[in-house]
Amino acid sequence: AQNYALALEEFSTLAKQGYAPAQFNLGLMYAKGQGVQLDDTQAVSWYRKAAEQGHAGAQYKLGVIYTDGQGVPQDYAQAVVWFRKAAEQGNAIAQSNLGAMYNKGQGVSKDYAQAVSWYRKGAEQGDAHAQTNLGAMYWHGLGVPQDYAQGMNWYRKAAEQGFAPAQFNLGLVYLNGQGVPQDYAQAASWCRKAAEQGIAAAQFNLGLMYAKGQGVPQNIVVAYALFNLTSVATVDTATRDLAVVNAITAGAKARDVALSKMSPVQVEAGQRLSSEITKPNNMNKAIAAYLKK
Repeated sequence: AQNYALALEEFSTLAKQGYAPAQFNLGLMYAKGQGVQLDDTQAVSWYRKAAEQGHAGAQYKLGVIYTDGQGVPQDYAQAVVWFRKAAEQGNAIAQSNLGAMYNKGQGVSKDYAQAVSWYRKGAEQGDAHAQTNLGAMYWHGLGVPQDYAQGMNWYRKAAEQGFAPAQFNLGLVYLNGQGVPQDYAQAASWCRKAAEQGIAAAQFNLGLMYAKGQGVPQNIVVAYALFNLTSVATVDTATRDLAVVNAITAGAKARDVALSKMSPVQVEAGQRLSSEITKPNNMNKAIAAYLKK
């Protein structure tokens, strides 16, 4: 707390003198409630001062703020303005977000070629979101000719950085054998990584693999625990992600089907394992420990 107080004092002094990095950092402190009471309006004010001086990080933050409508009315056109300013300065995350705006047609006319162009700029700088999105464009042939090899290439780059959505995408690719030979062991490996990070659809698919013995030992107790975990996933009320909603529904149904096939001893073990795998970063460790018994 003392460090925040000192930082606040220093940033406030420099920010009032017009120093853009200090204005940006002061905006961050207001946005996070560090050393001051959280205040979105103040955060926007300081970000704007820095952004108008050409600070790319502040321009990106303003883009996010206008996208989400946090501290300002939601305004996709304004979001595009600020993402573009940051993107043109080479800010990789802004390039990815600008690509997404073109992909969705938010604040600009939908343009898959422009989406690919901006995703590529971010992806080539190593941004995992951009790499995943570029992979998806190649996979589905949007704005570029369909190319599974290129799609895999970009998914893998993001997945190897630990980016959970890309890990899940790779898992699905191997599970379905689309563009690559079907490989359940690889599918399980990548779904496991994504599931550990909380991707509900990855947890559900991993549960199915344990239920069927695909790439993993067949085990209804582990499948039950994973279905149970999926069924209690949280949905972001702002985005209402359909993939998460569908995974929750499917997980609850699959859990009930598994339950109907389990003995009382298996049910008890499944409930204990369910409790263990909800602990942070403990899912794969708990499953491995259970399977060793």
